[in-house]
Amino acid sequence: MSLPVYASPLERVWYYTFRAICALVFLFLIAPILVVIPLSFNAEAFFTFTQKMLHFDPSGYSLRWYDLLLTFPDVPTDVPRDAAWWATVWREAAWVNAAKNSVIVGFFATIIATTLGTLAALGLSRPEMPFRKVIMAILISPMIVPVIIITLGLFFFYSAIEVNKWGVPYLGVILAHATLGIPFVIITVTATLSGFDHSLTRAAANLGASPTRAFLKVVMPLITPGMISGALFAFVTSFDEVVVVLFVGRNDEQTIPRQMWNGIREQISPAILSVATILVIISIGLLASVELLRRRGERLRGMSPQ
Repeated sequence: MSLPVYASPLERVWYYTFRAICALVFLFLIAPILVVIPLSFNAEAFFTFTQKMLHFDPSGYSLRWYDLLLTFPDVPTDVPRDAAWWATVWREAAWVNAAKNSVIVGFFATIIATTLGTLAALGLSRPEMPFRKVIMAILISPMIVPVIIITLGLFFFYSAIEVNKWGVPYLGVILAHATLGIPFVIITVTATLSGFDHSLTRAAANLGASPTRAFLKVVMPLITPGMISGALFAFVTSFDEVVVVLFVGRNDEQTIPRQMWNGIREQISPAILSVATILVIISIGLLASVELLRRRGERLRGMSPQ
């Protein structure tokens, strides 16, 4: 909002002061990202800016830590990087395997969280639903309760039912990540349904549509942006979660956050900064997608100009 021409001197001072405060807060929040990204290109094995980097000497910058992600621990570096080499990377590189595991776990956790969260949001959106506020508070509690408390509860529960002996890899981690992702789906879908006109479903029923057809043709297209937004949040939550994997996962169940944790404990390497930079880029892309879906949802509900 621009400053009106009739603003008083005091209003003008507050206008620019407020924007300066917002800029400082924004800078404070993104400062760690601004530091991590250039450090991931450090040619030396340091977590600080070297003199060459500060003087923008090209020799102070390198992609060696990104290359280490493809070669750690036993992928050869002195052979031609042909199709066979990339196949070896796909099978043997620890960081690549951790990334594959994170994607697989995140995918299935997102499917479960999106399905259950959408069903819960649809039920909670009905005015005749009893104890809606109490049920909503219980369902979104994983967002409020500290993760360590939830994880400890899941750890004792999974230990009692011996979920790791069921023969399904990463089952406990997937279910735990789905538990953490469900609240995001409920909130986004509920927000989408808040402006939904239920007379549309009644009109579809009057025209002869079955409840299933009315849901697929009327409700589903309108709540899809909220479902996808919630799914993206659930996937990011699963992709970045480390506490659950440490407590619930087996020793051989490695994801990117757990691999980063192990790297910090056992072998401190700027390769961790490279992984962090890649995760930042992925997160920015997902958040941009969420914003685009939010705007699309508003256009579908007629809440913003076309």
